Amino acid sequence: MRQKTILDKIVTFKKVEIEKRKKFTPLESFDDKIPKERRDFKSALKKGDISIIAEIKRHSPSRGLLRENFDHREIAKEYEKNGASAISVLTDSKFFWGSNAHLTDVKKEVNLPVLRKDFIIDEYQIYESAYIGSDAILLIAKILELVQLEKFINLARQLKMDCLVEIDSKNELQKALATSAEIIGINNRNLETFQTSINISTDLKKSIPEKYVTVSESGIKNRIHINILEEAGFDSVLVGETLIKEQNIGNKLKELLGK
Repeated sequence: MRQKTILDKIVTFKKVEIEKRKKFTPLESFDDKIPKERRDFKSALKKGDISIIAEIKRHSPSRGLLRENFDHREIAKEYEKNGASAISVLTDSKFFWGSNAHLTDVKKEVNLPVLRKDFIIDEYQIYESAYIGSDAILLIAKILELVQLEKFINLARQLKMDCLVEIDSKNELQKALATSAEIIGINNRNLETFQTSINISTDLKKSIPEKYVTVSESGIKNRIHINILEEAGFDSVLVGETLIKEQNIGNKLKELLGK
């Protein structure tokens, strides 16, 4: 019998968590309270030079606590001031120590598009994402069936949110290409082992048609990595731990951008 991975545990817990949330805050309670205006996440990623989605993440299941003096509002302001094109906010509470409130707070502090990064497996979470102010959501191909993935993309589009569809294998890429996805993210972290390699991005990028906006995610540590990914044709990179763990986040971001 296959041993449960971290991803399995997260998804199992997420199912229980969502059912509790549905009872505490029913879907109907979002009616007429969902903001109509959104910031353009997709356009923010295509700026000529490779762009950076800077991530706000306090804790990781594989790395533990990433930052002691964690102030999501101040971090967001540092990201905007030093050249980030968008901000990703981890909202999972149990495994990443995030919250929906973190995203809502960040949206108020900056003028950049904000991506909700979580493990979305239910339509309820998409309405919730719109309600808390997300401009875009992460959809992980590994944990969604093809029909479900397309349904979620269409629902997000109706709510005026972009979708970053995340893959980490050729099979998942084929699934993403079979949908109406416009932004494809390649996760350099194996979600079963949590090991990283940017070779995953450079290998899979060759099979993605040019019409897609492409993002390389995870394991990006320095300007050399970004140069490699830019040469491979990526529009953007998502960087979290490399920034969060730095004493001076702004200086590290400028270094990654080559400023």
